[in-house]
Amino acid sequence: MKDLGLVSVITSAYNCAPFIGKTIESIQAQTYPNWELLITDDCSTDDTVAVIERYAKTDRRIKLFKMKRNSGPAVVRNNSISKANGRFIAFCDSDDRWRPEKLERQLRFMTDKDCGLSYTSYECIDEHDNINGYVEAKPKIGFRQILRDNGIGCLTAMYDTEKVGKEFMPLIKKRQDWGLWIKLIRQYGTAYGLREPLSLYRKRSNSVSAKKLELIKYNFKVYHKVVGYNALKSAGLLGFYFMPYYFYKKFRQRREFQKRKKK
Repeated sequence: MKDLGLVSVITSAYNCAPFIGKTIESIQAQTYPNWELLITDDCSTDDTVAVIERYAKTDRRIKLFKMKRNSGPAVVRNNSISKANGRFIAFCDSDDRWRPEKLERQLRFMTDKDCGLSYTSYECIDEHDNINGYVEAKPKIGFRQILRDNGIGCLTAMYDTEKVGKEFMPLIKKRQDWGLWIKLIRQYGTAYGLREPLSLYRKRSNSVSAKKLELIKYNFKVYHKVVGYNALKSAGLLGFYFMPYYFYKKFRQRREFQKRKKK
């Protein structure tokens, strides 16, 4: 594959010493070699920084930044984005992994679609690397669809700064990735999905996103603070637009995973 430009991989890290090595190795294994990995550590109290430093010493493409105080995922990711030199901005959190062909396949897909924001399907794994779920990407997502559901897994997303500029995540405690996709789609148009499962999303019991029902309350803030809707409209969207689809989606994902297991 020809060189389409540098990809800046954005990784936030916090107390992920058991997993960050596999994350880094999955990026080093990419068949598309023109990337930089920008890891910002959010004041980890375990050996996370030491693990990252071991990899950074032998691979100049890996760059480590350290926050002076614990600031949360939005600030941490934005710090890495601010340091990025790439045409493309991609995301992979410190406990997730990519398939080796992820960047190559997705860049080719974005070239074919001539799109500014893309995403892929992904598989879910537990803390012992056992596959326990599957999320299939929709072919495309417009503004109405992204308001109903965050159909873009952060570890699969990539945007082209030549088409949409360098954009940052909104400064909210949770759901900041969804807020960014809403902003990009609202301003620049449809996002397109590649249906190949090219990433592995790790579900950890103590992760920020582990308690999905608890996260739902932050959807109101996305509607109200990020999109700019008034409180009444935000509550209506949450109760009558987001929630019914959320439960339908979870049922469908379980059914699709069972079908894949039987193949």
